[in-house]
Amino acid sequence: MIQYCKRLNIICGHYGSGKTNLAVNLVLDLKRQGKDVTLVDLDIVNPYFRSADFTEALESNGIHTINPMYANTNLDIPAIGPEVASVLEQKDRTAVIDVGGDDAGAAALGRYAQQILEDGDYAYFYVINRCRYLTRTPEEAAEILREIEFTSRLKATGVVNNSNVSYQTTSDTIISSIAYAEEVAQRLNLPLVATAYDRRLGKQLEAAGLVSNGYPVEIFVNPPWEEKTKVEL
Repeated sequence: MIQYCKRLNIICGHYGSGKTNLAVNLVLDLKRQGKDVTLVDLDIVNPYFRSADFTEALESNGIHTINPMYANTNLDIPAIGPEVASVLEQKDRTAVIDVGGDDAGAAALGRYAQQILEDGDYAYFYVINRCRYLTRTPEEAAEILREIEFTSRLKATGVVNNSNVSYQTTSDTIISSIAYAEEVAQRLNLPLVATAYDRRLGKQLEAAGLVSNGYPVEIFVNPPWEEKTKVEL
């Protein structure tokens, strides 16, 4: 998946797609490649699963983070500070931008659409999960992206298959989702840039001959009642 990345890498998807976990993995992989990288949390919709939850761990690994002004406080106010615009202007830094679920969350991204278009050096990844409500069919998944694109005023550049059912995910879950993901990408006329999977399933998927664009990830985003997995390079 890394080969599809640009200076600005936008991660969008419907609620429950796993886009935040993907964003955290991607920013860590870019850091491992020696890039100066920033993770921007533009998720002003979902208070439970957001990249702002990993601020301390990421900062300790040398990764700059930008979060909504009232993230991780008792105030539920969808406010975004001016630092987001400034990171878009820093040509020497790579950014991963975690956008809120569906078209409502994409409205926050729309504020910066013109600046991103003028820059031009961006990738816009649409994360899909066949096992989640409202994206279980290729038709549903394609329609969700059209709504996101309309609101964000930006066109996606690739699809990432992240089909899973949390800890119940097996290698069969991943393998059976590939045809679905390929059809979604075909409907949208976009490349299927990666199929993400829990790296603990790697040997099983290799034995089954998973497509060459598999992207192994760590599971960092857990339910609120479970202890978070440690984030480290």
